[in-house]
Amino acid sequence: MPELPEVETVRRGLAPILVGNSFARVEQRRPDLRFPLPERFSERLQGRTIEALDRRAKYLLARLDDGEVLIMHLGMTGRFAIDKANGVGAPGRIARAPAQTPKHEHIVFHLRDGSAVRYNDVRRFGIMDLVPSSSLDSHALFKSLGVEPLGDALTSEWLAGKLKGKATSIKAALLDQRLIAGIGNIYACEALH
Repeated sequence: MPELPEVETVRRGLAPILVGNSFARVEQRRPDLRFPLPERFSERLQGRTIEALDRRAKYLLARLDDGEVLIMHLGMTGRFAIDKANGVGAPGRIARAPAQTPKHEHIVFHLRDGSAVRYNDVRRFGIMDLVPSSSLDSHALFKSLGVEPLGDALTSEWLAGKLKGKATSIKAALLDQRLIAGIGNIYACEALH
């Protein structure tokens, strides 16, 4: 499962394509991922401009010009592929007949500039939701999240205070998303090695 550093890497890769661009069309090839997609998902995204692409814990947050936020979580096997505008005609590329739609490509974001961002998720553990920005902090996915591990709030003094008197292992404490948001098993093990 992608952990926070991998999700941040995905965010940095998607930001130059998404930020400032608009959804020309959204192909929704199934009604759900891990959970049902929001009502009128494609319709609500069409024409919207992405103003920012942020990360909170292991979630990507595309902030839209209408005040909504597109929440995206990769789950275990989710990944994004980018087709840049006019990429087929780029020097050195061989033109090929269009391939069949990949079996696990569930959502395609067609962008105003001709680019496309394709979401592929074999196991369908990913999540996509649309929520008003004003209610993001109270959303079930975010209301109990702790501090960001890369933020200024996480200091050794803060952590020592939070761990004082706990009757649990330090690894279990590091994995507690209510304490520190986004640390998974791999990075908890690495931090404790």
